[in-house]
Amino acid sequence: MKIAIDPYMFRGLPITEMVRTVADLGYEYIELSPRAEFMPFFQHPRADDARVAELRGALRETGVKLSSILPLYAWSSPIEQERRDAVRYWKRMIEVAVELDVNLMNSEFNGRPERAAESEGAFWRSMEELLPILEREGIALNLEAHPDDFCEVNEPAVDLVRAINRPWVNYLYCAPHTFHLSGEDPGADVRRMMEYAGDKLQHVHIADSFNHKGSSGLRYILNPPGTPARIHQHLDIGQGEVDWDEFFGALRDLDFDGVATVCVFAWEERARESSEFMLKRVTQELAS
Repeated sequence: MKIAIDPYMFRGLPITEMVRTVADLGYEYIELSPRAEFMPFFQHPRADDARVAELRGALRETGVKLSSILPLYAWSSPIEQERRDAVRYWKRMIEVAVELDVNLMNSEFNGRPERAAESEGAFWRSMEELLPILEREGIALNLEAHPDDFCEVNEPAVDLVRAINRPWVNYLYCAPHTFHLSGEDPGADVRRMMEYAGDKLQHVHIADSFNHKGSSGLRYILNPPGTPARIHQHLDIGQGEVDWDEFFGALRDLDFDGVATVCVFAWEERARESSEFMLKRVTQELAS
Protein backbone atom coordinates (compact mmCIF):
# COMPACT_ATOMS: atom_id res chain seq x y z
CA MET A 1 0.00 0.00 0.00
CA LYS A 2 1.10 3.54 -0.77
CA ILE A 3 0.22 6.58 1.33
CA ALA A 4 0.38 9.64 -0.93
CA ILE A 5 -0.46 13.31 -0.73
CA ASP A 6 -2.27 15.46 -3.25
CA PRO A 7 -0.07 18.58 -2.95
CA TYR A 8 -2.73 21.00 -4.20
CA MET A 9 -2.33 23.23 -1.13
CA PHE A 10 1.33 23.65 -2.11
CA ARG A 11 0.64 24.53 -5.76
CA GLY A 12 1.95 28.07 -5.19
CA LEU A 13 5.45 26.67 -4.76
CA PRO A 14 7.67 25.95 -7.77
CA ILE A 15 7.28 22.27 -8.61
CA THR A 16 10.76 21.40 -7.31
CA GLU A 17 10.07 23.14 -4.00
CA MET A 18 6.73 21.36 -3.77
CA VAL A 19 8.51 18.00 -4.05
CA ARG A 20 11.08 18.99 -1.41
CA THR A 21 8.29 20.17 0.90
CA VAL A 22 6.47 16.86 0.54
CA ALA A 23 9.69 15.00 1.32
CA ASP A 24 10.26 17.20 4.38
CA LEU A 25 6.75 16.40 5.60
CA GLY A 26 7.60 12.69 5.52
CA TYR A 27 5.52 11.51 2.57
CA GLU A 28 7.02 8.93 0.21
CA TYR A 29 4.49 9.43 -2.57
CA ILE A 30 2.80 12.27 -4.45
CA GLU A 31 -0.44 12.06 -6.39
CA LEU A 32 0.20 14.76 -8.97
CA SER A 33 -2.97 16.84 -9.40
CA PRO A 34 -3.56 19.85 -11.70
CA ARG A 35 -1.01 22.66 -11.62
CA ALA A 36 -1.30 25.70 -13.90
CA GLU A 37 2.24 25.46 -15.30
CA PHE A 38 2.27 21.68 -15.74
CA MET A 39 -1.21 20.14 -16.06
CA PRO A 40 -3.98 22.77 -15.79
CA PHE A 41 -7.63 21.96 -15.23
CA PHE A 42 -9.51 21.20 -18.48
CA GLN A 43 -6.76 22.55 -20.76
CA HIS A 44 -3.91 21.09 -22.76
CA PRO A 45 -0.91 20.10 -20.59
CA ARG A 46 1.80 22.74 -20.35
CA ALA A 47 4.57 20.31 -19.41
CA ASP A 48 7.38 20.28 -21.97
CA ASP A 49 10.56 18.20 -21.91
CA ALA A 50 12.33 20.72 -19.67
CA ARG A 51 9.57 20.78 -17.04
CA VAL A 52 9.29 17.00 -17.06
CA ALA A 53 13.06 16.75 -16.57
CA GLU A 54 12.86 19.30 -13.75
CA LEU A 55 10.25 17.22 -11.94
CA ARG A 56 12.19 14.02 -12.53
CA GLY A 57 15.27 15.66 -11.05
CA ALA A 58 13.45 16.77 -7.90
CA LEU A 59 11.98 13.31 -7.41
CA ARG A 60 15.37 11.68 -7.86
CA GLU A 61 17.00 14.16 -5.47
CA THR A 62 14.46 13.59 -2.67
CA GLY A 63 13.58 9.94 -3.19
CA VAL A 64 9.88 10.84 -3.38
CA LYS A 65 7.93 8.91 -6.02
CA LEU A 66 4.76 9.63 -7.99
CA SER A 67 2.05 7.17 -6.99
CA SER A 68 -0.27 8.46 -9.69
CA ILE A 69 -1.22 11.37 -11.93
CA LEU A 70 -4.71 12.88 -11.73
CA PRO A 71 -5.73 14.74 -14.92
CA LEU A 72 -9.14 16.44 -15.06
CA TYR A 73 -10.52 16.85 -18.57
CA ALA A 74 -14.00 16.96 -20.11
CA TRP A 75 -13.73 13.51 -21.66
CA SER A 76 -17.42 12.81 -21.01
CA SER A 77 -18.72 16.11 -22.33
CA PRO A 78 -21.92 15.78 -24.40
CA ILE A 79 -20.42 18.52 -26.59
CA GLU A 80 -18.37 16.48 -29.06
CA GLN A 81 -15.66 19.07 -29.70
CA GLU A 82 -15.01 19.38 -25.96
CA ARG A 83 -14.77 15.59 -25.72
CA ARG A 84 -12.32 15.39 -28.63
CA ASP A 85 -10.18 18.11 -27.12
CA ALA A 86 -10.15 16.26 -23.79
CA VAL A 87 -9.00 13.04 -25.45
CA ARG A 88 -6.17 14.98 -27.08
CA TYR A 89 -5.15 16.34 -23.67
CA TRP A 90 -5.33 12.84 -22.18
CA LYS A 91 -3.03 11.48 -24.87
CA ARG A 92 -0.40 14.08 -24.04
CA MET A 93 -0.63 13.39 -20.30
CA ILE A 94 -0.22 9.68 -20.96
CA GLU A 95 3.01 10.57 -22.77
CA VAL A 96 4.11 12.60 -19.74
CA ALA A 97 3.23 9.72 -17.40
CA VAL A 98 5.43 7.40 -19.44
CA GLU A 99 8.28 9.94 -19.31
CA LEU A 100 7.89 10.09 -15.52
CA ASP A 101 7.74 6.27 -15.14
CA VAL A 102 4.23 6.48 -13.66
CA ASN A 103 2.05 3.41 -14.14
CA LEU A 104 -1.20 4.72 -12.62
CA MET A 105 -3.54 7.54 -13.60
CA ASN A 106 -6.83 8.41 -11.97
CA SER A 107 -9.65 10.77 -12.77
CA GLU A 108 -13.35 11.60 -12.47
CA PHE A 109 -16.22 10.52 -14.71
CA ASN A 110 -16.99 14.14 -15.62
CA GLY A 111 -19.99 14.91 -17.90
CA ARG A 112 -23.26 16.50 -16.91
CA PRO A 113 -25.85 14.93 -14.54
CA GLU A 114 -28.75 16.61 -16.37
CA ARG A 115 -27.50 15.00 -19.61
CA ALA A 116 -26.43 11.70 -18.09
CA ALA A 117 -27.21 9.40 -21.03
CA GLU A 118 -25.42 11.64 -23.54
CA SER A 119 -22.48 12.04 -21.17
CA GLU A 120 -22.17 8.31 -20.67
CA GLY A 121 -22.16 7.84 -24.44
CA ALA A 122 -19.33 10.38 -24.67
CA PHE A 123 -17.47 8.58 -21.88
CA TRP A 124 -17.59 5.28 -23.78
CA ARG A 125 -16.36 6.93 -26.98
CA SER A 126 -13.41 8.33 -25.05
CA MET A 127 -12.75 4.92 -23.48
CA GLU A 128 -12.65 3.32 -26.93
CA GLU A 129 -9.87 5.74 -27.91
CA LEU A 130 -7.87 5.78 -24.67
CA LEU A 131 -8.03 2.25 -23.27
CA PRO A 132 -5.82 0.77 -26.02
CA ILE A 133 -3.21 3.49 -25.42
CA LEU A 134 -3.24 2.99 -21.65
CA GLU A 135 -2.96 -0.77 -22.07
CA ARG A 136 -0.10 -0.46 -24.55
CA GLU A 137 1.82 1.81 -22.17
CA GLY A 138 1.14 -0.36 -19.12
CA ILE A 139 -0.77 2.35 -17.26
CA ALA A 140 -3.63 1.42 -14.93
CA LEU A 141 -6.66 3.67 -14.45
CA ASN A 142 -8.70 4.35 -11.30
CA LEU A 143 -12.00 6.21 -11.61
CA GLU A 144 -14.06 8.10 -9.05
CA ALA A 145 -17.58 9.45 -8.96
CA HIS A 146 -17.55 13.18 -8.26
CA PRO A 147 -20.44 15.46 -7.24
CA ASP A 148 -21.92 16.94 -10.43
CA ASP A 149 -20.60 14.15 -12.69
CA PHE A 150 -22.99 12.23 -14.93
CA CYS A 151 -22.54 9.37 -12.44
CA GLU A 152 -22.20 10.55 -8.84
CA VAL A 153 -23.55 7.68 -6.68
CA ASN A 154 -21.41 4.81 -5.41
CA GLU A 155 -23.15 1.65 -6.66
CA PRO A 156 -23.83 2.86 -10.22
CA ALA A 157 -20.24 4.15 -10.36
CA VAL A 158 -18.81 0.79 -9.29
CA ASP A 159 -21.03 -0.96 -11.82
CA LEU A 160 -19.81 1.39 -14.56
CA VAL A 161 -16.19 0.62 -13.67
CA ARG A 162 -16.93 -3.10 -13.77
CA ALA A 163 -18.58 -2.68 -17.17
CA ILE A 164 -15.27 -1.46 -18.60
CA ASN A 165 -14.18 -5.05 -17.96
CA ARG A 166 -10.45 -4.51 -17.65
CA PRO A 167 -8.59 -5.83 -14.59
CA TRP A 168 -6.39 -2.72 -14.61
CA VAL A 169 -9.35 -0.28 -14.52
CA ASN A 170 -10.57 0.06 -10.94
CA TYR A 171 -12.56 2.19 -8.52
CA LEU A 172 -11.51 5.12 -6.33
CA TYR A 173 -13.62 5.81 -3.23
CA CYS A 174 -13.35 9.48 -2.29
CA ALA A 175 -14.20 9.86 1.40
CA PRO A 176 -15.05 13.59 1.25
CA HIS A 177 -17.71 12.70 -1.36
CA THR A 178 -19.29 10.15 0.98
CA PHE A 179 -22.57 12.01 1.47
CA HIS A 180 -23.03 12.44 -2.29
CA LEU A 181 -21.99 8.86 -3.04
CA SER A 182 -24.78 7.62 -0.76
CA GLY A 183 -27.46 9.11 -3.03
CA GLU A 184 -30.86 9.61 -1.42
CA ASP A 185 -29.77 7.94 1.82
CA PRO A 186 -29.87 10.71 4.46
CA GLY A 187 -26.90 9.11 6.19
CA ALA A 188 -24.07 7.19 4.58
CA ASP A 189 -23.10 3.57 5.17
CA VAL A 190 -19.40 3.90 4.38
CA ARG A 191 -18.64 0.22 4.96
CA ARG A 192 -21.47 -0.96 2.72
CA MET A 193 -20.36 1.31 -0.12
CA MET A 194 -16.73 0.25 0.11
CA GLU A 195 -17.61 -3.43 0.38
CA TYR A 196 -19.82 -3.07 -2.70
CA ALA A 197 -16.69 -2.05 -4.62
CA GLY A 198 -14.88 -5.09 -3.22
CA ASP A 199 -11.86 -6.11 -5.26
CA LYS A 200 -12.31 -3.12 -7.58
CA LEU A 201 -11.49 -0.76 -4.70
CA GLN A 202 -7.86 0.07 -5.44
CA HIS A 203 -7.64 3.75 -4.46
CA VAL A 204 -9.05 5.99 -1.73
CA HIS A 205 -8.98 9.74 -1.20
CA ILE A 206 -8.86 10.74 2.46
CA ALA A 207 -10.36 13.95 3.83
CA ASP A 208 -13.37 14.74 6.00
CA SER A 209 -16.66 16.39 5.07
CA PHE A 210 -19.99 17.39 6.56
CA ASN A 211 -23.24 15.63 5.75
CA HIS A 212 -25.04 18.25 3.65
CA LYS A 213 -28.24 16.17 3.97
CA GLY A 214 -28.19 16.34 7.77
CA SER A 215 -30.70 18.16 9.94
CA SER A 216 -33.55 17.44 7.50
CA GLY A 217 -31.55 18.93 4.66
CA LEU A 218 -30.93 22.17 6.53
CA ARG A 219 -27.25 21.64 7.41
CA TYR A 220 -26.59 24.08 4.58
CA ILE A 221 -29.18 26.48 3.26
CA LEU A 222 -28.59 27.28 -0.42
CA ASN A 223 -30.32 30.02 -2.33
CA PRO A 224 -32.20 30.15 -4.56
CA PRO A 225 -34.21 27.18 -3.23
CA GLY A 226 -33.81 24.15 -5.45
CA THR A 227 -30.39 25.14 -6.81
CA PRO A 228 -28.58 22.11 -8.29
CA ALA A 229 -25.27 23.22 -6.73
CA ARG A 230 -23.32 20.47 -4.93
CA ILE A 231 -21.45 21.16 -1.71
CA HIS A 232 -18.77 19.27 0.18
CA GLN A 233 -15.48 19.90 1.96
CA HIS A 234 -11.95 18.41 2.09
CA LEU A 235 -11.14 18.76 5.80
CA ASP A 236 -8.76 17.14 8.28
CA ILE A 237 -9.99 13.85 9.71
CA GLY A 238 -12.24 14.60 12.68
CA GLN A 239 -13.44 17.98 11.45
CA GLY A 240 -16.44 16.57 9.59
CA GLU A 241 -18.90 13.69 9.82
CA VAL A 242 -17.40 10.80 7.84
CA ASP A 243 -17.44 7.61 9.93
CA TRP A 244 -13.69 6.98 10.09
CA ASP A 245 -13.96 3.86 12.24
CA GLU A 246 -16.03 2.23 9.50
CA PHE A 247 -13.86 3.66 6.70
CA PHE A 248 -10.55 2.37 8.05
CA GLY A 249 -12.16 -0.80 9.38
CA ALA A 250 -13.46 -1.61 5.91
CA LEU A 251 -10.03 -1.01 4.39
CA ARG A 252 -8.45 -3.40 6.88
CA ASP A 253 -11.13 -6.04 6.35
CA LEU A 254 -10.77 -5.77 2.55
CA ASP A 255 -6.97 -6.16 2.86
CA PHE A 256 -6.64 -2.93 0.92
CA ASP A 257 -3.32 -2.72 -0.88
CA GLY A 258 -3.80 0.22 -3.25
CA VAL A 259 -3.13 3.95 -3.01
CA ALA A 260 -4.40 6.02 -0.09
CA THR A 261 -4.14 9.72 -0.95
CA VAL A 262 -4.44 12.50 1.61
CA CYS A 263 -6.41 15.24 -0.14
CA VAL A 264 -7.16 18.04 2.32
CA PHE A 265 -7.71 21.36 0.52
CA ALA A 266 -9.34 23.52 3.19
CA TRP A 267 -6.36 24.79 5.14
CA GLU A 268 -3.79 26.53 2.94
CA GLU A 269 -2.90 28.81 5.87
CA ARG A 270 -1.84 25.72 7.86
CA ALA A 271 -1.01 23.34 5.02
CA ARG A 272 2.09 21.88 6.70
CA GLU A 273 0.38 21.20 10.03
CA SER A 274 -2.64 19.67 8.28
CA SER A 275 -0.48 17.46 6.06
CA GLU A 276 1.65 16.26 8.98
CA PHE A 277 -1.44 15.47 11.06
CA MET A 278 -3.05 13.54 8.22
CA LEU A 279 0.05 11.47 7.50
CA LYS A 280 0.38 10.48 11.15
CA ARG A 281 -3.31 9.55 11.46
CA VAL A 282 -3.53 7.60 8.20
CA THR A 283 -0.28 5.74 8.93
CA GLN A 284 -1.52 4.76 12.38
CA GLU A 285 -4.87 3.56 11.06
CA LEU A 286 -3.53 1.55 8.15
CA ALA A 287 -0.64 0.04 10.09
CA SER A 288 -2.95 -1.45 12.71
